[in-house]
Amino acid sequence: MLALLSGVLLFLSFPSFGHPAFAWIALLPLLVTTANASSPLQAFRRGLLTGVVHFAGTIYWIPRVMEEFGGLSAAVSWAVHFLLVGYLALFPALFAVATWMLCRHFGAALILAAPAVWVTSELGRIYVFTGFPWELLGYSQTSVLWVAQLASVVGVLGVSALVASVSASLAYLVLVGRRRAGGVMAGTVALIVACLLFGHLRVRSGEWVEAGIPLRVAAVQGNIAQEDKWNPALRETILDKYLALTNLAADKGARLVVWPEAATPFAFQTDALSERIRSLARERGIHLLLGTTDLTWADELRYYNAVVLVDPQGETAGVYHKQHLVPFGEYVPMSDLLSFVSPLVENVGGFSAGDGPVTLMMDDQPIGTAVCYEIIYPGLVRGFVVGGSRLLTTVTNDAWYGRTAAPYQHFQQATMRAIEQGRFLVRAANTGISGVIDPYGRVIAQTALFDDDVLTTDVKLIDDVTPYTRYGDLLAFACGLMTLALLLVVGLTQGIRPGRV
Repeated sequence: MLALLSGVLLFLSFPSFGHPAFAWIALLPLLVTTANASSPLQAFRRGLLTGVVHFAGTIYWIPRVMEEFGGLSAAVSWAVHFLLVGYLALFPALFAVATWMLCRHFGAALILAAPAVWVTSELGRIYVFTGFPWELLGYSQTSVLWVAQLASVVGVLGVSALVASVSASLAYLVLVGRRRAGGVMAGTVALIVACLLFGHLRVRSGEWVEAGIPLRVAAVQGNIAQEDKWNPALRETILDKYLALTNLAADKGARLVVWPEAATPFAFQTDALSERIRSLARERGIHLLLGTTDLTWADELRYYNAVVLVDPQGETAGVYHKQHLVPFGEYVPMSDLLSFVSPLVENVGGFSAGDGPVTLMMDDQPIGTAVCYEIIYPGLVRGFVVGGSRLLTTVTNDAWYGRTAAPYQHFQQATMRAIEQGRFLVRAANTGISGVIDPYGRVIAQTALFDDDVLTTDVKLIDDVTPYTRYGDLLAFACGLMTLALLLVVGLTQGIRPGRV
């Protein structure tokens, strides 16, 4: 029951059903029941249960996407969903086993290492098998601005560690009693207060929004139904809508207008209809950043999910090919082995991955753009800013997810990137949520779901970089090394000594 409770609390930590407060105690029940497990297998089962409940609730919207757009039956869609949930649940399960081993070998005090072990498991979710780091624990605090500012120093994984530290301290209190845990609790309170004070001072200073070159930007939300996007009969109708919305943005003084992922229902570089877009850029004297597809014929025909920057002369100023493709969305891993999802294989485009981060030059100002799913990878977005990007953009198509929690979760994770990198972020989404976010994670403007809309607002092109941009996930990798070192000590001393907790 405690493991089940942790799963529910984790699920309730994220949009659109939850609240950030739940995250601070979400791991407490699992830690208590893990420390008192009688065997590593029992700890594994309890961690697995937490993970299954957590992820089944958080990404409940996946079967709908597979059934409606992937061509799978309801039964197969749910089977694939629970395979993914089962895989993701392995990370909390391994977290529970590692925590149990440390507590059994070193004593109850090692429950305090749980934040480092949890961050190690989240590193695994980022990097193992191309990763699926959807809604890491630290994302729960994105809207709690004084807490979220910590991400500018140690990234979202550092925020995960902070949030997990409260559950670990409370678990220690439960295990050893108030008298022995008094110092630890006082230290945890002091840490939280220090982080809140840092966050308050960072937001109040406002220095990240005062410096930099001003730029008026616009995010266009075309609101094209997923079933209409690739209908050949609607190509010009769709294009007309985007051109009309772009004219509205230009009337309001926008110099950079951002269209969503795959906004053009044709490959921009090779289709004659692209001349209408180039003509608009010339007529209005604007830069257009648009999601499209791109084709190359170097050694073989390759398809890319791409972003193209068109300059005020109507010329292509740069092209970015999406680096991190969505498994089962843009390609099917091990498709030869997955015969039972053959309809999905047939419906998924065989896209190729781009080579690396490419900054697009708006005049002499570098801009970074992440396509859809890429925005949830902290290191990938950091690569744009390390490469000189002074403004972050992201284009996406969340029409697949309807009015589920997914668009809200995706927007939340994009917001954290602005804090980490100290950059304004412009997000254009086909059906929403589009928005503009400042370097403190404050949402300057955003759209509602499934509206035709265009956001026009002022941002700054910023030069300074945050500590996180300089050093990346140094703290997270230190947590990983510490966890591995402690487990190595357990292994070398053959040491699971029962009864220490």
